[in-house]
Amino acid sequence: MDKIKLAIASDLSGFPLKTAIVNHLKEKYADSIKVVDFGIESEDTPKPYFEQAPKVARAIQKGEAEKGILICGTGQGMAIVANKFKGIYASVVDSVFAGERCKIINNANVITMGGWVTAPFLGTEIVDGWLSMAFTEKMEFKKDFLTNAFAQVQKLEDEIYG
Repeated sequence: MDKIKLAIASDLSGFPLKTAIVNHLKEKYADSIKVVDFGIESEDTPKPYFEQAPKVARAIQKGEAEKGILICGTGQGMAIVANKFKGIYASVVDSVFAGERCKIINNANVITMGGWVTAPFLGTEIVDGWLSMAFTEKMEFKKDFLTNAFAQVQKLEDEIYG
C-alpha cells in the first residue's frame, strides 16, 4: 500500500506545535503516512506564514502531497494564504469536532492551526480526527447536497482561476 504524502509547515509561532505533530505522525502513522516537512527547522531559522503556506499548497497542486497541515500563531494567516491556491481547501480548526467536520462537510485537504491557541496534545487529537474521516462520512443523509456543494465550489474556482 502506498503511503499518503502529507505536507506540513509552520512559521515561528507554530513551530512548537508543528514539532509535536510531526513527531506524532511519524510515531503513529509510520506505515501509512509519509511526512513532507517544509520547516521551519528551528526557532533560529524563522520564516513568515506567507512564505510557508505556499510551499504546502504548491506541493498538493503538483501531486507531491495529498494533504497538508499549516501552523502559525492563530491558523488564520496560513488559511488565508493557502486558500489563494486552486484546489486547496484549507480550514482553521481548533477542536477535534472542527477537524472532523471540515473533512466530512467541506472536503478540506489542508487544516490550519494556531500555535498560540492549540496545545500540542489537542493538536495531535485534531490531526487524528481529521485523518480518520472521509468526505460525507457520518453525514450520508446529506451526501448528495455535500457532493453538489463541493462541485459548486470547484466550479467557482474554475471561473476564477480558469
